[in-house]
Amino acid sequence: MKIQKVSIENRAKVYALLRRAFPGSEYEALLVQKLHENNKLVHEWICLHAGKGIAYIAFSNAYHGNEVCGLHLAPMAVSPDFQKQGVGSELLRFALRQEDIKSRTLFVLGEPDYYQKFGFEPCGLPTCPFDKNNAHFLSMRNETSSHFVVGYEAEFKTAAKPVKAPRPSKAKGKKRG
Repeated sequence: MKIQKVSIENRAKVYALLRRAFPGSEYEALLVQKLHENNKLVHEWICLHAGKGIAYIAFSNAYHGNEVCGLHLAPMAVSPDFQKQGVGSELLRFALRQEDIKSRTLFVLGEPDYYQKFGFEPCGLPTCPFDKNNAHFLSMRNETSSHFVVGYEAEFKTAAKPVKAPRPSKAKGKKRG
């Protein structure tokens, strides 16, 4: 098992892993793909085993208005074949030790019982636009004392929009004989 920064060469492995880890949902794969396509700053790592992506973690900017106020942990995924074996925990611990991450304010929308084991705490402020009452919104190294709704990269919203199929043309072409 090897953990490495995501490179252009292994992005396809990331998208495939996200589709396996979230069956029936294209959201996570589309989100990461759009972040890549739009050259957004993403701190991300993939865990490889036998040349296959088995776990992934990403952090993108969190905003207070137009100002960066920390990082969002999202998405994090483990291939179904490797779940409940400590792979996700190992990847998260690895990421939390990295220079770009270890001193930053972090936010995560997730299962409190899981993320609290790593030092995340319930987040009173700021509030999360995707979590009523902040019941599953946690933070680390958060010293916010003012009320605001934390912002996400635009791709978090655009990845959720369904892709419209092109409409068939109503104009009929003339047959050439």
